[in-house]
Amino acid sequence: MSNLSARPHAPRPTSTLVTLLSAVLLALAGLVAVPGPAHAATYTASLSRAVADLPGATERRTGYDRSLFVHWVDADGDGCDTREEVLLAEADAAPRVGAGCAISGGRWFSYYDATSYTAASSLDIDHMVPLAEAWDSGASGWTSARRRAFANDLGYGGSLVAVSAATNRAKGDQDPAEWMPPAGYRCRYVTEWVSVKHRWRLSVDAAERRALTSLASGCSQTVSVTLY
Repeated sequence: MSNLSARPHAPRPTSTLVTLLSAVLLALAGLVAVPGPAHAATYTASLSRAVADLPGATERRTGYDRSLFVHWVDADGDGCDTREEVLLAEADAAPRVGAGCAISGGRWFSYYDATSYTAASSLDIDHMVPLAEAWDSGASGWTSARRRAFANDLGYGGSLVAVSAATNRAKGDQDPAEWMPPAGYRCRYVTEWVSVKHRWRLSVDAAERRALTSLASGCSQTVSVTLY
């Protein structure tokens, strides 16, 4: 019987050892470098604190064009575009939905004028932070994909709101230093405005911050929003 313990082992080729060692190192590196599931960051603070935390900057409208924000898209392919999705989500009385997401019936409360409406055609979907205001506040440097995401943001309920067409057009591109809804709804409005600015990392100018600071001082709301 041969003595196996006494038989010398043939040395592994150097190239084989290098290959094995490299594989081990790569595996270990992978364990270190690959993070766990990503979790979106959330910003939470009192409304007054949230106003103070917004970055300040001078607004610039140069280069703005509304067409740079592609909106009212059907992001999930269910046949209803963003406008229709908001109408369905915010209805106080559910409307009927026909072919092509045609909406009839239903009832909506427009908090910009504290009035209920029963015809979807009477409503606009307002960008809480108007597209032009977003451009002035940082969106001019965004990619087209990020501008599209902003213009169709269904991830935070305050980003898009169904309101009467008349009040939406009266608001236009104005910020809270220039336009506000009726007194009973101003805390909600300021909270949603500030939340959108934080969510999309947009800045405020000096006049806007002064108005927001003054308004927030009389409100008890908290800003809590997932950052995009």
